[in-house]
Amino acid sequence: MKFVDEAYIDISAGDGGAGCVSFRHEKYKEFGGPNGGDGGRGGHVFAVADPNLNTLVDYRFSRRHDAKRGEHGMGSDMFGAAGADITLKMPVGTIITDAETGEVLYELLKPGEVITIAKGGDGGFGNLRFKSAINRAPRQKTPGWPGEKKNLKLELKVLADVGLLGMPNAGKSTLITAISNARPRIADYPFTTLHPNLGVVRVGPEQSFVVADLPGLIEGASEGAGLGHLFLRHLQRTRLLLHVVDLAPFDEGVDTVAQAKAIVNELKKYDAELYAKPRWLVLNKLDMIATDARAALVKDFVKRLKFKGPVFEISALTREGCEPLIRAVYAHLQRQQLSAHEPEYVDPRFVDRTE
Repeated sequence: MKFVDEAYIDISAGDGGAGCVSFRHEKYKEFGGPNGGDGGRGGHVFAVADPNLNTLVDYRFSRRHDAKRGEHGMGSDMFGAAGADITLKMPVGTIITDAETGEVLYELLKPGEVITIAKGGDGGFGNLRFKSAINRAPRQKTPGWPGEKKNLKLELKVLADVGLLGMPNAGKSTLITAISNARPRIADYPFTTLHPNLGVVRVGPEQSFVVADLPGLIEGASEGAGLGHLFLRHLQRTRLLLHVVDLAPFDEGVDTVAQAKAIVNELKKYDAELYAKPRWLVLNKLDMIATDARAALVKDFVKRLKFKGPVFEISALTREGCEPLIRAVYAHLQRQQLSAHEPEYVDPRFVDRTE
């Protein structure tokens, strides 16, 4: 599969260098005193969110990543050099978890974000550190501290504002092609989409949002049936779900209402929070239905499905109805963003004015 959204890596930060036991030896300096330096710290392991990457495929073939150890301390008050750090580039949206415990350690959510995923060990002390008024010639030193070693699981969840879900061949790929700059493969057979596709939808100058097209879901997807279950995780970070339904399936015996209910049931089984996200109904392929029969068919479908949210009637192939859908989605996302930044109301009666 082209899209790799999971990988396991072993990382090791550098060990600290050992301290040095040394004394000053110069002509006419019989008691030169201690001059053993400290060891250098080990190299750190960093992770950076690179917006130019969209898969974890590099880590499928390169599992071990080790930073350099610090140099040992030396005489003449010379401290060891620090070990070289290493930086691992990962796609934005990568979740880093402990492979043994399953604990989520870090999340890379912003482009350019840098985090330390393994710290190098500190260097050991040389005998210069142990000099005191009562210990003029110390011979103590300490070894360097070991660097952190971790077994990590990398999991990628794409960062998209809107997610398209639906049965295979519902027209999701055609829709994302019609409204965005994405160009996925489109064919007249199910499971054309084998990996997530991201597209930027331009609404106007400096007005856009990101939409994700995922492989089609089938009944039993939350338990592993079909391809969609591999990518349900990518819907968890979206702010709005568009449930695309094919109103004109090739097989006339297909119950489209039962299929739509099955998709919703899979979301509920997989994640309660995902099920609770705002979800709009997008009835597609109206170009294949007679104009005078559309209204009755749509009304009957919505009534049988008992859907209470917004309903949009479109034809992704001819772009009919796509523009109102785009503008409604953008307005909804803007309202969400504004409500998220609204200041919390504070009753003036309880404001502390004693300054």
